[in-house]
Amino acid sequence: MSGKNVTEVVQAEPEGIARAARILESGGLVAVPTETVYGLAARADLPEAVARIYAAKGRPSFNPLIVHLRDVAQAERYAVLPDEARALMAVHWPGPLTVVLPRRADAPLADAVTAGLPTVALRAPAHPVMQALLAAVDFPLAAPSANRSGFISPTTPGHVLASLGGRIDLVLDGGACATGVESTIVAVREDGRIEQLRPGPVQVGEQGPTGGPVEARVEAPGQLASHYAPGKPVRLGALTAQPDEFLIGFGAVAGDVTLSASGDLNEAAARLYACLHEGARAPHPRIAVAPVPEEGIGLAINDRLQRAASPPDQG
Repeated sequence: MSGKNVTEVVQAEPEGIARAARILESGGLVAVPTETVYGLAARADLPEAVARIYAAKGRPSFNPLIVHLRDVAQAERYAVLPDEARALMAVHWPGPLTVVLPRRADAPLADAVTAGLPTVALRAPAHPVMQALLAAVDFPLAAPSANRSGFISPTTPGHVLASLGGRIDLVLDGGACATGVESTIVAVREDGRIEQLRPGPVQVGEQGPTGGPVEARVEAPGQLASHYAPGKPVRLGALTAQPDEFLIGFGAVAGDVTLSASGDLNEAAARLYACLHEGARAPHPRIAVAPVPEEGIGLAINDRLQRAASPPDQG
């Protein structure tokens, strides 16, 4: 941070957005709401600013960052866009879809953004606050989730402060995030192949928009095996709780809190990280989570839960 010990919180109104733009212009760090989770934004073209993201999050330098931008026209400055990528963007941008593409050799990005990879991950977010901020600056924003690396992602300003308070300059308070799980990530290779790298709110399906096959792999920002960790053991598929467990319910399984009492997967996605934060704060030494169907956005929910339940990454 720029010599500060307290992270300022301002409402995501025109004056606050203008203040955030000035902080970003000077290389500072701002937490910003998106439709998925709060992102920790810095200008993606300034190496010192990107380095501050890694330092604030404690993020491994080999883990690349997603670059947030306004639209397809801006994306053309940073990546090669095959027809398959343009088709995906036409359907899903702005929105919670990140597209990994070959980086242009002359792309004005800090090298740390891509962590040495020949590709770059791009997203045009739909949240009006992030859109207003991107319209107020003339550079793209690197913006991973606004939390310490490996811990639960933030969907409220309070979650951001609990993890990064005193480590960043500003939080733009736009209330709770609506979707609640990070963007879907797909890679579009130069030969047109489409590979799903991370499940999320956008369901790409078994075929790409131009008929190419979609292959599932894990090779993208935020994809360490152990991630979204609440700091205590997590047991999945629980129908009841053991005496020492905090139970996160779903549907007929009530729990101490519930992802969705009605079994609504969209509500469960929106509440996922809030429930994990409650479990992390609870006095119970362990967390149990009720079964969530592996369908639709339930695939993304289960992906995040499996990472939350994984042992810490080694090395």
